[in-house]
Amino acid sequence: MTTTSGHYDFPKFFDRPSDELMRYTDQCIEGAHALGQRYITWPWLDPKFRTLENFKVLAGKLNKIGEKVNTAGLGFAYHNHDFEFTDYGGENGYNIIMNETDSQLVKLQMDLYWVMHSSKLSPSELIGKQPGRFVMWHIKDMDKVSRDYSELGNGSIDFTVILPEASRAGLQYYYIEQGGNFAKDPIQSITDSAAYFKKNLEKYLR
Repeated sequence: MTTTSGHYDFPKFFDRPSDELMRYTDQCIEGAHALGQRYITWPWLDPKFRTLENFKVLAGKLNKIGEKVNTAGLGFAYHNHDFEFTDYGGENGYNIIMNETDSQLVKLQMDLYWVMHSSKLSPSELIGKQPGRFVMWHIKDMDKVSRDYSELGNGSIDFTVILPEASRAGLQYYYIEQGGNFAKDPIQSITDSAAYFKKNLEKYLR
């Protein structure tokens, strides 16, 4: 088994002193090198910190971490969920992350499901704003009724429109993901999703 990126526990250091965050970053770098990973990823922001002002604080932290990680010969990225797209009078957290972080230091791991679920802009439109920055994608489908996770091919997302954007996005790695909602059991669901992807969608990334 190989891993190309890891979601590291940066969020618990959000309100801690900067030196603690940087020491933890050093540990992440050591772990990523040991695992042969090319990217270290910030995966989450605790609900109590989800304000526009804190997204600006987050952007500063991402830049500092990104500089250290890149100096160590690795890449650094931010992974989105839904809360980054919450509208605050015409502004949202994802805009702040995109616009107030250095695109050379902080790449974006785009969760296609959450973009389709919660963003006013499509993946293609986001990619168009900053081509080359979306180096990793999480791929999972959205149930047509509940809008929860679903196996690939059973949901409402038209991946034949999104996947051809891979080159413009700067895509390096993609991950077929199975969330907590599954038809029978998680192993069967991810097996079905992988089979569907190979048969029907992989060709759009070539």
